[in-house]
Amino acid sequence: MRDFTRRIESATPADRDRAVDALRAIAILGVVLGHWLVTALVVDSGTVHGASPLQYMPGLTPVSWMLQTLAVFFLVGGLVGARSHAAARARGESYGRWLRTRMGRLLRPMAVVPVVWTVAACTMLASGVDQDTVRALCKLVWSPLWFIVVFVALTAATPLVAKLHPLWPFAVVLVVDLYRFGLDAPGGFASVNVAAGWLVPYCLGAAWSRGELLSRRTGWTLLLGGAAATAGLVLWAGYPAAMVGVPGVEISNLDPPTLVVVTFGLAQCGAALLLLGPLRRLLRRPALWAVVATVNLSAMTVFLWHQTAMIAVTATGLLAGGALPGLHTVPDGPGWVLVRLAWLPVFAGALLICWLAFRGYEQRRSRRTKNLVVREGRPAGSMATRRV
Repeated sequence: MRDFTRRIESATPADRDRAVDALRAIAILGVVLGHWLVTALVVDSGTVHGASPLQYMPGLTPVSWMLQTLAVFFLVGGLVGARSHAAARARGESYGRWLRTRMGRLLRPMAVVPVVWTVAACTMLASGVDQDTVRALCKLVWSPLWFIVVFVALTAATPLVAKLHPLWPFAVVLVVDLYRFGLDAPGGFASVNVAAGWLVPYCLGAAWSRGELLSRRTGWTLLLGGAAATAGLVLWAGYPAAMVGVPGVEISNLDPPTLVVVTFGLAQCGAALLLLGPLRRLLRRPALWAVVATVNLSAMTVFLWHQTAMIAVTATGLLAGGALPGLHTVPDGPGWVLVRLAWLPVFAGALLICWLAFRGYEQRRSRRTKNLVVREGRPAGSMATRRV
């Protein structure tokens, strides 16, 4: 372990902004922990279906505030995308070549997921598993992938949106929500918020790449202004307080993103900017930096397979001994939460197995860790991120 830590440390350029990698790692791990904690697979009369502890215990809603970290990921994505495109242009590289490289790094690890799960679904159906169970499991795996689709679209549009002011997509979300909720209009057109809502933090990241957002005043303004707007929208405009979808609730703040998710995302972006200094100081420690660097090298693999890991543990538990507390039971009390926390290391172990099996689609096995780390990215003016 010490040798690995030393190799990571020696392979890291001196001008690398480690805090950016830390923010990406925090965002990915927040999503993973969020899904593991607010998603339950309940066994009912031989059928598995999804449930959420937020449905039974609304007092846990603040958990969704801490673990819904997508805005931070899009913030970093905008920073990285804008910098890598600027670096490609400086090298004389065409947009097409830059885009092919970026898409390969995003889509290569993603392509194997539907293949594996098509085989798994067919195997389950052939072995007699009921269709409702198969549908529920496939939905758990597939539904988070919308995030990758949106990220791919915004990445492809980087040359167009890199200089777009965040107020423009913010205004789109505002108008859509006013029309949708204020006038009680049909909500089909609200899908435009899927792009506009996440374009706000993405544009903030692009502004960061241009040297903006660097003052602590900007961070505090985003944090306090976003938090105040979010509180006002929840308290007086009728938006749900949960920042994730909750079964049985008519309005989901994520499907599609609502104004309250956007304002909450602004607060998260402000907090992220304020954390840059402390994170840079912490990541001077080689052991901690090695952990962050490793997570970043496998960010897509972790995101794509974390739901599969949870499902694998759930299925293994059923085969081994029937319904187990915190794993297959209704999440309707504090006891479930405590037992669920105890299951998290098991989920992590299953995810480690998935990582060992599928990391090759994200990392080329023939390359040394040194090469992967060196090309991962650099701070303002020179960052050419190798991973998203």
